[in-house]
Amino acid sequence: MCLSSTCVRYNPMRKEDALMKITQMMLFGIVLLAGLCAGELRAQAMNAVDLKPSPQQVEWQDLEFGVIIHFGTNTFLNREWGDGTADPGVFDPTHVDPEQWVKAAKAAGARYVVLVAKHHDGFCLWPSAQTKYSVASSPWMNGKGDLVRMTAEAAHKYGLKFGVYLSPWDRHDPRYKDATVYDRYYEAQLEELAQNYGDLVEFWLDGAGSEGHVYNFKKIVETLRTYQPNTLVFADMALFDYGDIRWVGNENGDIPYENWNVIDRHGFLRWRPVEADTPLHKKHWFWHASDESSLKSVDELMSIYENTVGRGGQLMLGLAPDDRGLLPEADVERLAEMGEAIRARYGNNLAAHHEPTDANTASALDGDEDTFWSAPAGSHASALEVRFAQPVTFDCALTMEWLNDGQNVEKYAIEAWQGGAWKRVTQGYAIGHKKIDHFAPVTASRVRLRILSSTGEAHIREFQLFGAEDASRATAQ
Repeated sequence: MCLSSTCVRYNPMRKEDALMKITQMMLFGIVLLAGLCAGELRAQAMNAVDLKPSPQQVEWQDLEFGVIIHFGTNTFLNREWGDGTADPGVFDPTHVDPEQWVKAAKAAGARYVVLVAKHHDGFCLWPSAQTKYSVASSPWMNGKGDLVRMTAEAAHKYGLKFGVYLSPWDRHDPRYKDATVYDRYYEAQLEELAQNYGDLVEFWLDGAGSEGHVYNFKKIVETLRTYQPNTLVFADMALFDYGDIRWVGNENGDIPYENWNVIDRHGFLRWRPVEADTPLHKKHWFWHASDESSLKSVDELMSIYENTVGRGGQLMLGLAPDDRGLLPEADVERLAEMGEAIRARYGNNLAAHHEPTDANTASALDGDEDTFWSAPAGSHASALEVRFAQPVTFDCALTMEWLNDGQNVEKYAIEAWQGGAWKRVTQGYAIGHKKIDHFAPVTASRVRLRILSSTGEAHIREFQLFGAEDASRATAQ
């Protein structure tokens, strides 16, 4: 029964019209589904070679070598991991000198410094307004000190970039038991560090420990980006969505695999360059008394350098001031020796003394990392040749790829002209930011970098050669 004066009598649709309507709806659905599938296919069609680094990542990769400094209550208690029960009164160094730390790091070749502002024990090296468990409650400088500020100022004074490590895990603060409350506390501390100490080149987001605590990483990174839009976030691969830099997978200072900058996780790709961390003392991040025997040798440090920086990654070397607040004299000396060894090994680029060549080729031989050689447009194989007036003897090559357009070189070889033919000296796969190759000494007046396979035309910032005599000077340190 119809009670409305505007009611229209029901008129059943004819069978033919209904079938036509259904057909139209099915066709619309197919078109819509095809569009969605095409969009998904376009998204999934992106290959690793299509990804490019951000300008911030390009700048960070050029830094190559940094140090991370561990100093806190653990220093005074012969510990590596504090449990959060240490009395702030134990933190009482007598000669704190961050300028000494920075100068020693710079002598080794480091270009940036990351300070562990708060380790897992929760003790803060700056006077945080969020907790009393900090240097403000210690006898050091009568509670008026700020080690984060002192280290940042020292780094900037000597031309090094500065960053911070703020442990998410906190074994001291009672708020840690409540994830929501603790995350607000952590974000407030991050705001203090992000607003008060100048530009931060790197923020370490270490996931060690944590006892099952689930952090609001999205909010943490949003907080950081509000004040520090250019800071790169270090995180292991578990935090795939939030990091700009990835952990190498060990603390040995070694990249044990072909180093491609783009990482695939569940079908999603991101440009995530490697940072390989390792302490100056074997297995010790914090200072321990009578620990000189664990100090790594120059040979060990050179090997670490060549297996991190020399494999397209970043070296993060751990330094540990002692209970005076100074790097031990032996550590300072070893860092200086490391820097000297690097300069001796890689200070005399034989390729810089090449015969006259075209401007394109010269751009890869000039020692200027802001210029680069380009292979012919659209090429997937090419060669860059350097000629000498007289034969030179070399046993090491250093190659740098221009990464602004992505990592394109898939396979390469280094060849020498000997006996009227090109003979292969060595070959490899990823070049990336920097690749160091060692081989038996070779004498030749013509040498070439041969790009065997590239996803697009190759771009080479530097192709350098070094002699065995330089290597002997380096290892004699």
